[in-house]
Amino acid sequence: MSVAETVDHLRTHGYAVLRGAVPLDAVTLMRDTAVEDRERRVAPFELEADTHYPGSPESPDAEGGQTIRRLLWAHCRGPVFSELLHSDALLAPLRAYFGGPVVCPLAHHNCVMTKEPRFSSDTGWHQDVRYWSFGRPDLVSGWVALGPEREENGGLRVVPGSHAMTFEPDRFDEHLFFRDDLPANAELLATAISVDLEAGDLLLFHARTLHAAGRNRTGQTKMAGVFTFRPLDNPPRPGSRSASMGELLLG
Repeated sequence: MSVAETVDHLRTHGYAVLRGAVPLDAVTLMRDTAVEDRERRVAPFELEADTHYPGSPESPDAEGGQTIRRLLWAHCRGPVFSELLHSDALLAPLRAYFGGPVVCPLAHHNCVMTKEPRFSSDTGWHQDVRYWSFGRPDLVSGWVALGPEREENGGLRVVPGSHAMTFEPDRFDEHLFFRDDLPANAELLATAISVDLEAGDLLLFHARTLHAAGRNRTGQTKMAGVFTFRPLDNPPRPGSRSASMGELLLG
């Protein structure tokens, strides 16, 4: 898919997949780094038990309670992640989409998502902007598959076109998950698709795109590197969590 086709698909559908965008040697190094940091329990990280999502251990002291869900601060975990953030494969479509320089806010995503076989959880339908505070909800996340991603191992599902829709507050629950018990919501969620990825594929999706992920029901750990990006003229609101860490101007 060309840069122009990628941008058009992202604008129209709220997501786009660039097949084989990241070289496999870089993918291998990212995964090896993540596996080592997981085994050594290199902080900071988030536990599955911290989420309280369906399927997660009840507490850090329960069986599986120390299962890591996200290795945070991925940009600090090795040069390969910095190289990814400055790669043309990532920046070219983002520059074209934003119409100018690209900024990476380090307070959001900036992690390696890990989904373990036994103690992973279900992430309900949501938009990433639910807890983000920027001038406008114009942000895009980049998701690099570090191995195969399918619905059965907890791969992402998205609702195409949902980034362009407006929803009343009562269509979300108190945690800002999109309610699947409402007929109007259920009708929309019936249009969701599974985004199947291979190692090195790059998924771009808008911060307003509804997406969800199930548990890993296979015997292999699934991993993905995830970062968020904004245009230069859409800064975080002062004093918000979105402004609590630095940002990278990627050019």
